[in-house]
Amino acid sequence: MYALTINNLKKVYPNGVEALKGINIDVESGDFYALLGPNGAGKTTAIGIITSLVNKTSGTTEVFGHNIDSEPEAAKACIGVVPQELNMNLFDTVLNIVVNQAGYYGIDRGTALKRAQKYLTELRLWDRRMDAARALSGGMKRRLMIARALVHEPNLLILDEPTAGVDIEIRRSMWEFLRRINEAGTTIILTTHYLEEAENLCRHVAIIDEGKIIENTRMSEILRKLQREVFVLNLESPLEKAPHLSGFDAILVEERELEVALDKNDSLNTLFNVLDHHGITVTSLRNKANRLEELFIRLVESRQQPLVSSGD
Repeated sequence: MYALTINNLKKVYPNGVEALKGINIDVESGDFYALLGPNGAGKTTAIGIITSLVNKTSGTTEVFGHNIDSEPEAAKACIGVVPQELNMNLFDTVLNIVVNQAGYYGIDRGTALKRAQKYLTELRLWDRRMDAARALSGGMKRRLMIARALVHEPNLLILDEPTAGVDIEIRRSMWEFLRRINEAGTTIILTTHYLEEAENLCRHVAIIDEGKIIENTRMSEILRKLQREVFVLNLESPLEKAPHLSGFDAILVEERELEVALDKNDSLNTLFNVLDHHGITVTSLRNKANRLEELFIRLVESRQQPLVSSGD
């Protein structure tokens, strides 16, 4: 059984904007699935329709076989949602926020308290359970929203940019937690602006642009489309001009900053060997561009290429 089935889903707003133009998605039970796209592509609209927060124009959506139109209560009982924006009572305590959420699903208080302890402990918030939510850091608030979404133990967890604004250490601890619950059987759908995040967590991915699904495949297939990356290297010693690096294109941005382009088959080890041959020591490196933005651009550009005639 599919965890989520979306068939020809459309959304047209009263001002005429077509947010979704007949998208089709199937998410297998137990999958870790990425829904990616640039801002305004339609991701949040799709999630809003799945969770019954946005009215669709046409099409069908089923969650574990439950149609959201004919069986809304059964469908929503299967879903836990972590939205982009904080939507909890920041003056309430951490424990109350999670326990009260359980009440909306008919869970008795005793069970709710046990589950709250379980998830707040796993998310390293149990020691802060009596604190008001407003006293938490940004990363803690994000983790609290995950605990709240899981307290009724849904089969499908939807995460809408859950690590936005979260530092690297907290982000990676959240990754480990999400991996564990996915391995335990929870299907997860993730939207994110970090390709690294989707690459590390997700097995399948759909990319949406201007309300249309332009790719829907395995993550490994998507990553093969990234042919080239540009790295920014910070150098130990200044250079007067860019060195000639055999097999690599290099640009000297500043006297201690070098940009080097690598094709997908190139190795960083090979690059460092070439640099070492030139007596150049690198103190740090980073990706120049957001790999996800680069991927969006390449996919959109490939769709816009004119058809070439083979002759008359």
